[in-house]
Amino acid sequence: MVAKANLFVVSAPSGAGKTSLLKQLIKELTRVQTAISHTTRSKRESEVDGKDYYFVTDDEFNALIEEKAFHEHATVFGNSYGTSKSSITDQINKGIDVILEIDWQGARQIKQQIPKSRSIFILPPSRSALESRLKGRGQDDVSVINQRMSEAISEMSHYNEYDYIVINDDFSTAVEELKAIIQAERQKLPIQQQKHAQMLSNLLE
Repeated sequence: MVAKANLFVVSAPSGAGKTSLLKQLIKELTRVQTAISHTTRSKRESEVDGKDYYFVTDDEFNALIEEKAFHEHATVFGNSYGTSKSSITDQINKGIDVILEIDWQGARQIKQQIPKSRSIFILPPSRSALESRLKGRGQDDVSVINQRMSEAISEMSHYNEYDYIVINDDFSTAVEELKAIIQAERQKLPIQQQKHAQMLSNLLE
């Protein structure tokens, strides 16, 4: 039987480097991938539908809510985001750890529905570093950056609701810390019992 895997919820304020960290993490670890969320926001030039997000209309998103297809959904900066149940269960049943990139509202919903999930909050080393990263993107005007800074401060106030904290000051160090969290969770008793059931039985005969 394929060993059951873990569900990780990862949140961070905009500009903290969450997406870059997780992309590197997935390159360096096997049996882990991010869940693909549905969103109503416009697709950026570099994004691919079905790889980065499932881009849907407001009507399509609302229809999925009616079908109870989402584990969680929330509205952020005027756009809707949701994580479908199938995107999680299909991978976990194959023994693949799944990472959800969602905000604190979604993290609360997931924790209520899946108490065994583990949550990680990524923080910038300082407020000035966060502002510099937001400006460095070159994608948004001043009013949008100011709005994102305000939202980021609100988001960061929920850090204490999470199981783990990672500070993204040095990128390589932050990646190693994320890897350590996932590897530690993989070694916990329930997963190891299932993964090595026959070996454990033979040892105790």
